[in-house]
Amino acid sequence: MSDEFMLDTDDLERRMDGAIASLRTEFASLRTGRGSASMLDPIMVDAYGTKTPINQVGTVNVPEPRMVTINVWDKSLVGKVEKAIRESGLGINPQLNGTIIMLPIPELNEERRTQLTKVAGQYGEHARVSIRNIRRDGMDQIKKAKADGMSEDDQKVWEGEVQDMTNKYIAMIDDQLETKQAEIMQV
Repeated sequence: MSDEFMLDTDDLERRMDGAIASLRTEFASLRTGRGSASMLDPIMVDAYGTKTPINQVGTVNVPEPRMVTINVWDKSLVGKVEKAIRESGLGINPQLNGTIIMLPIPELNEERRTQLTKVAGQYGEHARVSIRNIRRDGMDQIKKAKADGMSEDDQKVWEGEVQDMTNKYIAMIDDQLETKQAEIMQV
């Protein structure tokens, strides 16, 4: 019975990769001193009776480091896109020019930069918790197999493998967090 146990490490790794991808998405939405099309990803526009991402109602461009433009395809949606940006909490004041919405990216002051690094830290901690929950699932599978007759040596080997995988992903999160915080604090 004990020889038949195979922990699905591919599943654990896939789930941990998902936690890292989610962290990257959250980091991309954090505003640094530069404009980026991804900062608009979390904003949804009420278009045609349904919530729609901004990039599906217009073309998002970054013509210069401190400017993001949205060329809205349907004139009737310009006001709704502008309203969604104002209410998003990004702290950006949209300017209209026909069907083009310009978003000048203001300089971040020291206080705002510090707040954003704390938010990035919270995102990093949420990702670490996700990784630890996935580790716990793997450890639970190992404990169940131990109860079903797995040897203690096999248990230690599998637990070591899950812990090594966890350590690798936690280190990746820490590296990405450090990079993002340095990017935010860069003047």
